[in-house]
Amino acid sequence: QKMQGVGTRRQALCITHLAQVAACAHQHLFVSKSVDGDRTSSQLRFLTTQERIEEIARMLGGVDITDRTRAHAQELLQENSTLRPVLSIVS
Repeated sequence: QKMQGVGTRRQALCITHLAQVAACAHQHLFVSKSVDGDRTSSQLRFLTTQERIEEIARMLGGVDITDRTRAHAQELLQENSTLRPVLSIVS
């Protein structure tokens, strides 16, 4: 609830591995890292609605994602009213 309150007045970034916390977000970003020789780089991208469901399901179920896990992930997102089209970001 405190993060939600902060988010109504300011932009907030939360890094979590808890599906119940992640399901409260308005948007999800996926961060990945790659190594090429002695150079390491990070990539960041916004997830689509379906990717959000898959990522929440992965947090809930680990490696083996089932239809039941996906349904639970979708339910978490719907309960938190965040299953809506992803906003486009203009840079």
